[in-house]
Amino acid sequence: MAKQPMLKFVNVERAMPEKRTPDLRKEDFDEIYARFSAPKADEQASRCSQCGVPYCQAHCPLHNNIPDWLRLTAEGRLQEAYEVSQATNTFPEICGRICPQDRLCEGNCVIEQSGHGTVTIGAVEKYITDTAWKEGWVKGVKPTVERAESVGIIGAGPGGLAAADNLRRQGVQVTVYDRYDRAGGLLTYGIPGFKLEKDTVMQRVQQLEDGGVEFVLNCNVGEDITFQDIRAKHTAVLIATGVYKTRDLSGPGAGAGGIVRAIDYLTASNRVNFGDTVEEYENGELNAAGKKVVVIGGGDTAMDCVRTAIRQGAESVKCLYRRDKANMPGSQRETQNAEEEGVDFVWLAAPKGFTGGEMVEGVMVQKMRLGAPDASGRRSPEVIEGSDYVEDADLVIKALGFEAEDLPTLWNEPALEVTRWGTIKAAFNTHETSMDGVYAVGDIVRGASLVVWAIRDGREAADSIMSYIDASATVAAE
Repeated sequence: MAKQPMLKFVNVERAMPEKRTPDLRKEDFDEIYARFSAPKADEQASRCSQCGVPYCQAHCPLHNNIPDWLRLTAEGRLQEAYEVSQATNTFPEICGRICPQDRLCEGNCVIEQSGHGTVTIGAVEKYITDTAWKEGWVKGVKPTVERAESVGIIGAGPGGLAAADNLRRQGVQVTVYDRYDRAGGLLTYGIPGFKLEKDTVMQRVQQLEDGGVEFVLNCNVGEDITFQDIRAKHTAVLIATGVYKTRDLSGPGAGAGGIVRAIDYLTASNRVNFGDTVEEYENGELNAAGKKVVVIGGGDTAMDCVRTAIRQGAESVKCLYRRDKANMPGSQRETQNAEEEGVDFVWLAAPKGFTGGEMVEGVMVQKMRLGAPDASGRRSPEVIEGSDYVEDADLVIKALGFEAEDLPTLWNEPALEVTRWGTIKAAFNTHETSMDGVYAVGDIVRGASLVVWAIRDGREAADSIMSYIDASATVAAE
């Protein structure tokens, strides 16, 4: 009788891949976690309880078949594990690295609820797909039949790339338009290398290019090409631009030099790590070296900024957040990593204004306390009168979240309906917009959200677009 390969959570403790020490990892932008060895991946996968109602799967936006690929890994059937993983996730190696597993699959693991420590789902997912790339199991984009219809995708982030992969595999001609000089969107320029090394993103982009996806880069829709021209050129259009408008700060001194947007700061750092020459980095505008840095915000973008500043050699790095640690929106795992690397968190603190003249010299901070819950159920921060003080700062990074750009105006397309938040109105299941043959996915519909949701949206929209293309072909043939 074969030995039971699963249900070992009682005897085998939870373990993450080895994490480099803070002193070592803050010297570079390499990923901080090593890969599992094969025996360790098998061992951790074997902890899965194979429960009848897998909450890990239910709480994954892609509904990945996690219990099955954990079992296959534990049994040493790694290629099959990869195939199961890839069936529902276009980019499992990316999700394994950057998904907030502590809030999604791992946070809802049944054995975690019973006190045994969650299965390390993300680390095993990363191991499976990294091995698949190494062993040549990752299948290229090779449609069996070429079709004449084409789709234009605006935005080369995770939602647009997931849709491009799906559509191209079905033989549709795909062109992706993006404002940047490299594809990947925030995967490339928004997320630092210590969370997602860029070779991981570029290999997927190369796979799509090799499969026939055309990328039109350095292309601003509304300037370099009109939205109307894209519609006229393609059978259908998918909008996957993401949201890039930064929420701003007001108060005295808010316009001083040295107060910068998180997206500009992170993009400059990622460009430098690609080997590009970035003037704003060279002249110190977007470089934390030797500076007293204050980052304002408590989400994952703020964590990316503080940890980047540490690696750039900042004199000190502080993060101001208006609520306490328990109520911050970012990943607790990322907060812990930042604390280990020397970031000083100032909880219950909000900016009131800025000191200095032409250049910022400090942040006027007002201390807060948590009052009654707001409409979302979270306790609202309230100002503690008379508690103001100044936090010294040479560089202030605004990481307050992102909002949608005014696309109907930028694209001269008033027929494109948007919500009161400026996000595009799109049907929940089909992702259809108010315009015939135009679809929208990801953050431009949801507001600032997770990469895994964008991937799900892109896959779903591709299916809807195929139905639209097939229906249009049928009508044309009649």
